[in-house]
Amino acid sequence: MTATTERTVAPTGTTAPTPRRSGSGPRERSAAIASSMAMLLIGGAFIVPLLWVVLASFDTEASLSVAWPEDWSLGNFGAIWNAETTFRPLLNSLILCGGATVITMVAAVLCAYPLSRYRFRAKRPLLLTIIFSTGLPITAIMIPVYALFVQVNLIDSMGGAILFLGASALPYAIFLTKGFMDGVPVEIEESAWTEGAGVYRALWSVVLPLMRSGLSVATIFTLVNMWGNFFVPFMLLLSPEKLPAAVTLYTFSSQYGQVAYGQLAAFSIFYSLPVVALYLFLGRTLGQGFAAAGGVKG
Repeated sequence: MTATTERTVAPTGTTAPTPRRSGSGPRERSAAIASSMAMLLIGGAFIVPLLWVVLASFDTEASLSVAWPEDWSLGNFGAIWNAETTFRPLLNSLILCGGATVITMVAAVLCAYPLSRYRFRAKRPLLLTIIFSTGLPITAIMIPVYALFVQVNLIDSMGGAILFLGASALPYAIFLTKGFMDGVPVEIEESAWTEGAGVYRALWSVVLPLMRSGLSVATIFTLVNMWGNFFVPFMLLLSPEKLPAAVTLYTFSSQYGQVAYGQLAAFSIFYSLPVVALYLFLGRTLGQGFAAAGGVKG
């Protein structure tokens, strides 16, 4: 009786291991089947539009229906293979969104650092203001912004549009960057201070490398949101040679309501390539967390 008690009673301060179930019951199997079906339906909802883009781009007689092309052709790609339709708008998008993303991320890091590392009285109201700004629809402020740009003579200015896009994306970028920066242990940064590193040196050489994956996520979200923004460049840029690809998409629709679906699908493929390239370039860092942060333990 004593031996049995010693085998079943766990020592003080520990928990006895719980027995594992040998197999899954009917409820578990039903839940697994239901979740698999739900995932298939959600995946199909995303795959069908992508499938239409691929198939319609090779079909000169494409329509809104997802259909296998009768005659595979590169005519749609040839029709848009020119500077006016594709190359110049994509270059404008890269300049507009790329420049705004750089400005946003630099400002977000500099703003998130004191919010993450220092305590001051206005910290909580400032954080609440930033969170409120992330949910503010940009269309609600475009009319006063347009009037302001007219007064300061920044209408149809690529630099002005870059600054406004960067400023409009800044609250969400600060919110994301601060969350990732909070995960970097302060002890590592303090050890750099003891070695003689200044604040900016420690931020550049210690904090930013440890939050590389977080910066990648914030950069991707920032660029993707700007890349698909139609309303801001449509309001602030007037010259056709300055319009980005998000605005020139409407050129595939005629004034009589007819749409060149095949050319639109081919243009959509080119339009998606920079974002896909950014995912592939920064995606390698998404799995790298704070591996070096383990040095503060023990």
